[in-house]
Amino acid sequence: MGLVYHVKPISYEQTKPYILGIHYAQRMPNVMHAFGLFEGAELVGIVTYGMPASPWLCKGICGEQHRKEVLELNRLCLKNNKPNEASRLVAASLKQLPQPRIVVSYADTAHKHTGYVYQACNFLFTGTTKPRTDMAAKDGKHSRHHTGDRGNRVARSAKHRYVIFLGNKRNRKEYRAALNYPVLPYPKN
Repeated sequence: MGLVYHVKPISYEQTKPYILGIHYAQRMPNVMHAFGLFEGAELVGIVTYGMPASPWLCKGICGEQHRKEVLELNRLCLKNNKPNEASRLVAASLKQLPQPRIVVSYADTAHKHTGYVYQACNFLFTGTTKPRTDMAAKDGKHSRHHTGDRGNRVARSAKHRYVIFLGNKRNRKEYRAALNYPVLPYPKN
């Protein structure tokens, strides 16, 4: 008989080896909620949620009246990436978040991510962002806000945007009616 998986809250410190050592972005996002996937006693994956970096995104999803309810699933990282681990972790963590909430997440097309984990968890697909450029920091990577070099730009890839509504039936219906993006068929590779 195999080990049993379970998902529970973890500390910010417990996320660091995964985010800084395994995740392709290798930088810490805003983390308000963090959950770990445990196989027996071993931490084998993490997912984090925080305030989106863009205040416009918070307003843009479902309007000004719901901007404070928006969270971004901003990191998902697995040690072994076994089948169904990602969807198991995301689905169980969503149930443990404070509710009602609107959760948005992105699948980076530059890393060949389609967002199948979000599709498996019944997120709504609301389109793909346009590629653009950002100011670069001294190290040549993306800069945070106004701290970069305006003359040095780095490309930002297109990302598939997914949204899910958490709460009771009334909350979910209200969010869906306020959604400012069309719900589209899921993209496939």
